[in-house]
Amino acid sequence: MSRLVGVIGTAVALFAPAVAVAEPPYRVVPAFEKLEFRRPVDLQSPRDGSKRLFVVEQDGVIRVFENRADASASTVYLDIKDRVDRGGNEMGLLGLAFAPDFATSRRFYVDYTASRFTRRVTRIARFRADATGNVPPASEKVLLEIGQPYSNHNGGQVAFGPDGFLYIAMGDGGSGGDPKGNAQSGASLLGKILRIDVSGDDYAIPSDNPFRGNAGWKGEIWAWGLRNPWRFSFDRTTGTLWTGDVGQNAYEEIDIIERGRNYGWDCREGKHAYDADEQTPSCATTDNLVDPVWEYGRDQGMSVTGGYVYRGKALPDLVGWYVYADYVSGNVWALRMHEGRAENRLIAEARILISSFGVDENDELILCAHDPSNGPTKLYKLVPR
Repeated sequence: MSRLVGVIGTAVALFAPAVAVAEPPYRVVPAFEKLEFRRPVDLQSPRDGSKRLFVVEQDGVIRVFENRADASASTVYLDIKDRVDRGGNEMGLLGLAFAPDFATSRRFYVDYTASRFTRRVTRIARFRADATGNVPPASEKVLLEIGQPYSNHNGGQVAFGPDGFLYIAMGDGGSGGDPKGNAQSGASLLGKILRIDVSGDDYAIPSDNPFRGNAGWKGEIWAWGLRNPWRFSFDRTTGTLWTGDVGQNAYEEIDIIERGRNYGWDCREGKHAYDADEQTPSCATTDNLVDPVWEYGRDQGMSVTGGYVYRGKALPDLVGWYVYADYVSGNVWALRMHEGRAENRLIAEARILISSFGVDENDELILCAHDPSNGPTKLYKLVPR
């Protein structure tokens, strides 16, 4: 989501193979033939037994439908277009997370960009459905506002970890090259993965957050040194936190996020030196920087879309593999760590603008995509050839 191309044909031509190669083992097909959405950026299941799926549209709408292949219509669950700022191509309503106890609490959380007076902000807000299942927009409780100096690199994912805390992806604030040094600053929430406790009416900082109480550090920070961790997810079996971090000019990366670790931006892009500013203490030595578990260059794509470790049943060959994609090239890969080494394989050439992944209540993968002309588009799934 850091480089949005205007014409899909341009991207396809750029990344078309120069010579004939064996076809990847999977292809991408529509998951719900009768449904279309506008700029879907997230898909979530509340895991409440209702068999519903919720799609986040970037302009500020959440739509809901029954998870059936023949579903013919979706309905509006929440409409907050009047509060969402879509002035930048990467701004908007960007993420949705249902509380682990959603079936009883009816609480869910969103990440969206807004304008507050003369500045842009990311808002983390809570909504609550009423007893009939409707969501009054007035039920909003803004928990956290984070200033955004530019219109890009907003991150946007929100998700509950296996520990019950809410994790939040924040990009470095935008422009190019992190000109304000946010990702390497403990005093900024930008360029980080945050972790907060939302069990009360307001949010709290968990007692075991790595920088809680450290002078000059924001206590909400869980991990740092990220450029634009657009999509992250937890492995439902192991609890491991995976993210795709969108690169600058040369490399896209996949990281396994761990407590208190520094993932290198903008000292490094992927595993490579980028801006080792001698005035930035964290860049003075590199032994404290965590390498990505995988990276790829411009011959394979230009904007990584993080995915999920597959734990479903429909695609047994992918169980335990982290499935992710590139927004521009449409390549879809599967990655796993095996005996301490990364193993990566191309599994599909989608030729669509894959904006996000989601999983349903059965842990089956669903792909969100954008139309190159910003028109309606379908949701997709992987099937064997």
